[in-house]
Amino acid sequence: MSNFEYIIASLPFLTQDFRYQEGRGWTNVIEEIKDNLSEKDAEALDFLLRGFGPDNLVPDFYASALSHPVKFIREYFRYDLNLRNAKVSYINDALGRAAGQDILDGRGEDADEGLDIDGYRFTGGEFKEEARVQTALALSSLLDREQALDDVTWEVIDSLGTFHYFDITAVLCYVAKLHIVDRWLELDEERGREKFQKLVMEVRGTFKGVDYKDK
Repeated sequence: MSNFEYIIASLPFLTQDFRYQEGRGWTNVIEEIKDNLSEKDAEALDFLLRGFGPDNLVPDFYASALSHPVKFIREYFRYDLNLRNAKVSYINDALGRAAGQDILDGRGEDADEGLDIDGYRFTGGEFKEEARVQTALALSSLLDREQALDDVTWEVIDSLGTFHYFDITAVLCYVAKLHIVDRWLELDEERGREKFQKLVMEVRGTFKGVDYKDK
């Protein structure tokens, strides 16, 4: 049985200017959380952690996420899929690629094939945050762009955690926010540019030989 009260009480107050205590880091916090979770809840956390690895964000993963028994995971990765496709669309436009290239929609080579997930045919459904994401993607500063996107994600996590205090959703919300914070602890202008280049590299069917210049 998960000891949610202990887990939540032991976690440091998390804001986007959070800093680890000396000698501690992401791995330490995750290990301590998992030590107090049941096997079932630890599996849910492991699923979320897998979703933080860009190489894992393939159609099969999203298909599993969008049908996961834990609502937070379903809704977080529905947003993540929409965000991922918005980023790909932005890159396609910036590089003059075909508009729908590398968009994940669950379809096979046959137009009639595909993964029907709660009626949305793998498109993620309504993307309520689309306008804010598009505004963020249009920012000229790479760091500002990343920060703005993370701000949207942070608010999505907040909304998914409403009225959840001592349960697996509260823990997953914390870890999702910590993942944002962890990334920014070492981020600077150079790393920001590397992040954007990595964003390009994450597009399926990686293209080579493109020297992208930020607008």
